[in-house]
Amino acid sequence: MVTAELNPGNEMVLSDESPTSPCGVTFEDDGETGYFYALDLGRRSGDNQIVDALHLYDANQVVDRDRPSMVSILWSSDGMKSCLLINRYPHAVFDFSGRRGYSRNNYPITPSPEDTSWLTSNHEWDDAALQGFDLSATR
Repeated sequence: MVTAELNPGNEMVLSDESPTSPCGVTFEDDGETGYFYALDLGRRSGDNQIVDALHLYDANQVVDRDRPSMVSILWSSDGMKSCLLINRYPHAVFDFSGRRGYSRNNYPITPSPEDTSWLTSNHEWDDAALQGFDLSATR
């Protein structure tokens, strides 16, 4: 698990790779918006490795953005799912086996024309996406 301190609206990037497969994730706050990206690390370095993106927040709408938060990336025991936690609360999950993302705010992203293998039109949250994670390790 990788963890960093976050103040929404302050630029930061936090990335991690699966311990078992050629996939990774990146959390980015660009100063305005927080996103979580699924990456196919098996693609050539010159190719776009982003296969899905989950909108997490607009910084100007975060009520307590002046208080530091902890952002963490956790991998499932099989390394095929990644969960983004903010203050130990799961906000987003990527399931690399199922090729889809889950977000608490279900902000849809349409598929890019070159890669339609991921379900990107629906990011509806499902608690079943948390199966395989040891969330007690984040307490």
